Amino acid sequence: MPAKVGAVKVITVTFSSILHIGDVYSISPTSSAKTYAGGGSFNTGNGIHVNLNNSQTYVNDPDNIDQPNIG
Repeated sequence: MPAKVGAVKVITVTFSSILHIGDVYSISPTSSAKTYAGGGSFNTGNGIHVNLNNSQTYVNDPDNIDQPNIG
């Protein structure tokens, strides 16, 4: 069923953004990122206690390609 869209004000659209208005069949972003973080890095909340002693994060990536961007 078609979407009815009223007035839209777009302030900015950056390089890796997707602007979607109305119906859509498929959205395919063309950027990817890899994030390295140690143990307990993304914990959120109140009163969290993390004891990791000697934590190490290994960032060796022998193939160098995880998600190729073709487009």
